[in-house]
Formats: sequence, C-alpha cells, structure tokens
Amino acid sequence: MDLDLGLLLLRVALGPMLFLHGWNKVYGGGGLTGTAGWFEGLGLRPGWLHARLAAGTELTAGVLMSLGLLTGIAATAFVGLMLVATLTDHRGKGYFVFKGGWEYTVLVATVAVGLAATGPGEWSLDHLLGLDLAGLAWAAVAAVGGSVAAAALLGVARRPIAAQQQ
Repeated sequence: MDLDLGLLLLRVALGPMLFLHGWNKVYGGGGLTGTAGWFEGLGLRPGWLHARLAAGTELTAGVLMSLGLLTGIAATAFVGLMLVATLTDHRGKGYFVFKGGWEYTVLVATVAVGLAATGPGEWSLDHLLGLDLAGLAWAAVAAVGGSVAAAALLGVARRPIAAQQQ
C-alpha cells in the first residue's frame, strides 16, 4: 500500500503538471497563436502545427499519467516532449532551471521513465483493466522511443532562424 500511495503521488504530481502546460498552450496568454509564434522563434516550423501537436500531446499524456492508464505509452510521450524542450528552449542555458536551464525537463523525463519501469501501482486504470505496460522493457521504450520521436521531430521540423539567414 505504501508503494501504491507513492506511485499515485508521483502520477498526480506529474500528470496534471503536463496537462496544465498543454492547457496553457491552448488557453493561456496568447493562446495557440502565441504558442505558434513562440515555437517559430524556437525554430520549430510550422509553428501552428507544433503548437497543436505539443498541446495535444501534453493534454493527452497528462491525463493518461494522472489516471495510470497506458502508463508506458504516456511516459514515452513525456520523454519526447521534455527532450524537445531541452534541445530547443533550454539548450545552452546551463543546468539550473532558474537560469532557463534543463534541470526541470530532465527531471520530468527521468521520473516518467521511472514510472514506466515501476508501473502506476494498484491504484490505477492499468491495474483495474489488467494492463501490464511496465517494467524494464517499458522503461526502455519510454527512454529510447521518446528520444527517437524527439530526434525525428527535430530532424524534420527544426529550422533555426540563424540557419535561414545564411
């Protein structure tokens, strides 16, 4: 029971945080238009597509992680999102998040891989539905799969401003 409580606490810390990041991309400040402009500034083109892709992935993965549903798949999405954030918005700013660094994104991705390894616990929809999407293989899927997805996205869509001016 102590383990299940700990896993639930990790999930309800991680899941809603990512969901709210997605919500903010859609409904916060400048909405999707502002998010699209921000992504364009990061070199992710077309910005309108990446704003929707990131927001949708954050909303979905956040809900899945919160509920403990398809946990290994949700963790994969977390890793992909956090790696893209690390390599675009946080790159070159050092480690500490208070300086804009990658401390936060790497921590979030690592905890997600940890949850893929342990599973969401008995207090989850995975457990209720009899889904076994946890263990060493799922931790590898989350880490490697999320990294490959991030690399593919950046390889196809990242066009830094400096490269366009040359």
